[in-house]
Amino acid sequence: MREGRASITAQRVAERRAAHQVFDIPKVFDDPVALAIIGNEAAAQIRAEPARAQTPVSRGLRAFMAVRSRYAEDQLGEAVRRGVTQYVILGAGLDTFAYRNPHPELRVFEVDHPATQAWKRSRLEAASIPVPASLTFTPVNFERETFEQGLAQRGFDAGRAAFFSWLGVTPYLRREIVLNTFERIAALCPQNGVAFDYAIPRDSLGLLQRIAFDTIANRVAAAGEPFVSFFKADELMSELCRVNFRHIEDLDTEQINARYFQDRKDGLQIGGGMAHLMCAHG
Repeated sequence: MREGRASITAQRVAERRAAHQVFDIPKVFDDPVALAIIGNEAAAQIRAEPARAQTPVSRGLRAFMAVRSRYAEDQLGEAVRRGVTQYVILGAGLDTFAYRNPHPELRVFEVDHPATQAWKRSRLEAASIPVPASLTFTPVNFERETFEQGLAQRGFDAGRAAFFSWLGVTPYLRREIVLNTFERIAALCPQNGVAFDYAIPRDSLGLLQRIAFDTIANRVAAAGEPFVSFFKADELMSELCRVNFRHIEDLDTEQINARYFQDRKDGLQIGGGMAHLMCAHG
């Protein structure tokens, strides 16, 4: 993200989640706030262009944007059942969980760049979406402070277990920053958990998968937010074990489709093979 402005990618991701609400039945991820938060103009454009939504690239992208949010919230539900009462959304963008939170005892912390967070708050106000008392906005300029410092200033209890989601972020950060972030999450509390997505290296993909990869990579690069980091599943799992995460799940494309898109009449599923979903906790 360029300094001083909200994330273009955050808007595009939110529009994909909103399109899922309009075009796909049944929904993998049911989000009644998705259309409202993107703004009336963007919502109207989605509804006005159904043909554009049915291209293979559009279908695959919105399937992945929807399913990764579903996966993170599924894993959060498991964490809540383990007794977790704090949820931290790193790089929250236009995430809507806090405005439909089904867990009465769960405190939600949205961590993001101040420019993106200010933009989001204006969207919430324009759409008359109320901000619940259980939500704490946590603006963090990562050039000047850490997410831990930002959370500490907003009442986060580092001594109690928390669950973190970190969606659509790791490909845009340098490898050492990604790994250091996992280490810091684990160091805060041994029972902490995190759900995230990551991209695997281009040279591990087949020809058609590389074509899909290049299409997406060129788009985000043109928006000023290029892909930077890629990981192999086994090495990433090893790194997570090294920092004392003990329970780790990794889902590749085939496993994601089997869990969330099985037997759909519309054939909606993710493709491309480049993205994985992973959850780790102590």
